[in-house]
Amino acid sequence: MSPHATSTIFVIGGTGAQGIPVVRALVADKKYSVRLLTRDATSPRAQELLALGNVSILEGSFADEDVLREGFRGCDGAFINIDGFNTGEKTETYWAFRSYEIAIEEGIKFYVYGNLDYALKKSVYDSRFRTGHFDGKGRMAEWILFQNERNRDRMGAAVFTSGPYIKMVISPLTPMTPGIEDGVVTWRVPLGEGAVPHVALDDCGFYVRWLFDHPERANGMDLEVAVEHMTYADLAAAFEKVTGRPAQYIDTDLETY
Repeated sequence: MSPHATSTIFVIGGTGAQGIPVVRALVADKKYSVRLLTRDATSPRAQELLALGNVSILEGSFADEDVLREGFRGCDGAFINIDGFNTGEKTETYWAFRSYEIAIEEGIKFYVYGNLDYALKKSVYDSRFRTGHFDGKGRMAEWILFQNERNRDRMGAAVFTSGPYIKMVISPLTPMTPGIEDGVVTWRVPLGEGAVPHVALDDCGFYVRWLFDHPERANGMDLEVAVEHMTYADLAAAFEKVTGRPAQYIDTDLETY
């Protein structure tokens, strides 16, 4: 058996959009148990996950060292997906440091960090494209993989890098929410000839489960996933074909957007 094999996984972010399918995938066949951190154990999402079986709940905040220690203690795996969109870069940065350090101290065998692309770095450090909740995660993912070079035998670690959820292209109040222009569903986003690496939420569970199922292969890995790199011209064409309603993509310059 792998020295990084796990059975009980401490999850931060389990009641979030990505966390729910991850928890479902981990406990689906009862191979793993999950200890779920949530601020409100009575919330509908927490109760829904508890009803799956093999799930226990720890009430508290990830921004509390005593809570983190209680969460990690008695577990041998961890999936950490801090909500940097709501907490901000500074909070994610500090608590990503501490969660990794405390996980090692408390004897976690395999640690998976929920990540997003380091947008500022991938734009060659052009601050027009700085995206706080992406960059906050991307910096910490690099740091975790760097630490893993020295610590990989004591605690294996992997990074799970996802992207914008595909459901966002038809959801309200997202950066790519379409409008209706003269009866035509219209996406106006500044993509030029580029594409977006969209992901499907349910797929996240499959990928994270794979990391825990194969810790020796996954140790040190940045698993970057997407449904496909999707142009919005293709998106509009697919929408029109499936729904029978006219749709279009109109490229928009960044300043206008």
